[in-house]
Amino acid sequence: MVLKAEGVSKQFLRETKGTNIFMAVKETDFELPEGMLTVLTGRSGSGKSTFLNILSGLLEPTAGKVLIGDKELYQLDDTERSRLRNRLFGFIPQGQSAIHSLNVLENVLLPLTLYGEGEADQEYAYELLELMGIAELAGSMPSELSGGELRRMAIARALVGKPEVVFADEPTGDLDDENTEIVLKLLKQTAERGTAVLLVTHENDALAYADAIYRMSGGVLEKV
Repeated sequence: MVLKAEGVSKQFLRETKGTNIFMAVKETDFELPEGMLTVLTGRSGSGKSTFLNILSGLLEPTAGKVLIGDKELYQLDDTERSRLRNRLFGFIPQGQSAIHSLNVLENVLLPLTLYGEGEADQEYAYELLELMGIAELAGSMPSELSGGELRRMAIARALVGKPEVVFADEPTGDLDDENTEIVLKLLKQTAERGTAVLLVTHENDALAYADAIYRMSGGVLEKV
């Protein structure tokens, strides 16, 4: 399922001796094709995460529209959009997003149990935890995990529902070289199985795995 942005932009108002308009994302068109790993690079503050949040249904654009199949994402109400995101999207956030009252396995299975839709695939969840090197922590609580282990748990959670689109915001930021390679290979394999994958990063490691590379600077998106 192809995801498209048409004429999307995002501006914020900020107070600096009066009202000032800051264009975080300047008007752009974009298509995220299935079966490809697309990497978006750029310096911190360039608008990468803002653009990713718009595409993933987390941040409504100031102008333009986001289409997933025949649905316009921001024409849906909050409940419909949340259900669609949970069903079709996998999201790896930049920060920590663990539910601290749930153990690791329960956190990973959360997208499958959130709305009581479908069966929780514990076998696949364990397989992902094994790939991430944290299967032995399945029964542990998030407070017992390191930052890198929490990041790997979040990656397993994003993939457990076999989503049609995966958004990864700096997914290797807390990881060492060995685990960075594991994660990048897994995202590449996920794309090769037909998923549309968008990986936002300021690190160069991911470029070798990319099918398409874009760069954002000052809110302007360009294909490399």
